[in-house]
Amino acid sequence: MQQDSPAQSNAVTADQVSQFLRSHSHFFEQHASLLTEIYLPSPHGNGAISLAERQQLAQRDKIRVLEAMLAQMIESAQQNDTTSSKVHNLSVQLIGSLNFIDLQKLIAQTLQQDFGVTQSLLRLWVQPSNSDLAQDDAFTKMEPAFSDWAISLNQPFCGAKPEVAQDLLNGDLMSFAFIPLYLVPGNSQASGVLILAAQDEQRFKADMGTMYLSLIGELISAALTRHI
Repeated sequence: MQQDSPAQSNAVTADQVSQFLRSHSHFFEQHASLLTEIYLPSPHGNGAISLAERQQLAQRDKIRVLEAMLAQMIESAQQNDTTSSKVHNLSVQLIGSLNFIDLQKLIAQTLQQDFGVTQSLLRLWVQPSNSDLAQDDAFTKMEPAFSDWAISLNQPFCGAKPEVAQDLLNGDLMSFAFIPLYLVPGNSQASGVLILAAQDEQRFKADMGTMYLSLIGELISAALTRHI
């Protein structure tokens, strides 16, 4: 049976070195010169650098990543502040709307000017208390397939135009948001829908957040209820 040589039996493994350094946290304080004597391959491919330099580079890389994340968070916060301000302005204008016709104009103009919407469409399937409104385009009878689909929504739908809505809005529009409207108190099913469309295919994406769209839907639902 072959026996290990003294050199082999005394060899220190990488795991043993790692365990030793972990259990002796002050090792490099006591042997600081090793930090400049130990050389490692540069992570950026520029030859060999000392262990201390390698640590500095690693810290700088981490700082760059953190700075990029912070910049993204700041940008998102600024965008949210801007959107919140626009939603607030919309709510103030909705409160001041005088009648149903003016309200529709206000919704269309504000969505286009402040929210990057190319075209919007309002469709309601409730019976208006004011019979004069029954002939308004907002109460146009919709295909049952589309009405059933819209009624089933419990949150805004964003992305490409669904098959059941192919005949709605212009054909050159690329992204859409369908916001359910709840006009009947206590009814959990939508009784209308606000459709937003944009030529920019990135404006309403399937994976986007819908908090502000839901808030806009609630505000417009409350305003509509006052007039119908």
